[in-house]
Amino acid sequence: MGETEEWGYKRAGVDLEAADRTIDLITREVSSTYTPAVLKGLGAFGGLFELPTGYRRPVLVASTDGVGTKVMLAARLAAADPLGPAGPQASAILATIGSDLVNHCINDILVQGAKPLFFLDYVASSRLVPEVTAAIVKGVAAACRKAGVALLGGETAEMPGVYHDGEFDLAGTIVGIVEHDEIVDGSTVAAGDVLLALPSNGLQTNGFSLARAAVGEALAEPVATVAAAEPVGTTIAEALLAPHQSFLPYVEPLLARGVVKAMAHITGGGLPGNLPRTLPAGLGARLERGSWDEPAIFAALQQRRAISDAEMFEVFNMGIGFVVVVAAERAAEVLADAAGEWRRVGEVTSASGVKIS
Repeated sequence: MGETEEWGYKRAGVDLEAADRTIDLITREVSSTYTPAVLKGLGAFGGLFELPTGYRRPVLVASTDGVGTKVMLAARLAAADPLGPAGPQASAILATIGSDLVNHCINDILVQGAKPLFFLDYVASSRLVPEVTAAIVKGVAAACRKAGVALLGGETAEMPGVYHDGEFDLAGTIVGIVEHDEIVDGSTVAAGDVLLALPSNGLQTNGFSLARAAVGEALAEPVATVAAAEPVGTTIAEALLAPHQSFLPYVEPLLARGVVKAMAHITGGGLPGNLPRTLPAGLGARLERGSWDEPAIFAALQQRRAISDAEMFEVFNMGIGFVVVVAAERAAEVLADAAGEWRRVGEVTSASGVKIS
């Protein structure tokens, strides 16, 4: 009666040997991020992290996020590497996605003035391919090392039936710290304050569902065919995979000088959706389009599917990755000392909402 072949977890779709091999591949990368504050890390049921001393009234700031459907684009392009998941092209693409995740989360807690302490990642797929997970975690660890953040732990989940073959998902949690009286909450923002912005490399990690629908199968097409300002040879795929950078090195000096009134990380919802989150009720913002550079990928996407300007700004960051609000009398000194990283892009207004002209 029935089948004679022995059933087990592997036949059901979960490979415990692959899980063990994955741990072997990522252990070195993860442990390379440990700081003296890490008491227990990889392998423990819970990571142990000792809070730093010297704070009068420390406040922990936490955030969880993912990289959206950018993972679908990354999985597709990585699978095209003729050398397989361990090939250099696949490894580089997957590592970029890992770094994107960390940097996105760093920027989110940076908005409130927090310094990142530790990070936890979660990688899920239909079938665990150790080389794929290892490449992703390598990118996570690289971004953590660069920011001085401990990769305290995480999870790799193999869930056949939940994900399609070849697909994976990626999420992470970050915890940072800020002195209570140094929390940036936007409470002192007033009409007439100046908006200073840092540029994005492109989409960062938001808007990829619309981008993939607009691009279709044209990933190998040069962006320059639509926008000649883009470097020759840059493909739509390369432009879409441009890294989501950390803005921590640019913002920390401004926090140290005490000039920052409010900040916004321009993620899902674009400028109209994110700027109001950092402004007091009743205030708004006016942005001067043309005061910053818009990466050519946005024009390429818009022209392929006749997307309206309003829709573009509500979905994409349109070239602005991060915004800080400073008093008008401090803007000039910030711009003079910033070696060109910052751009003056607008001002706070007494009317609510975001106007782009």
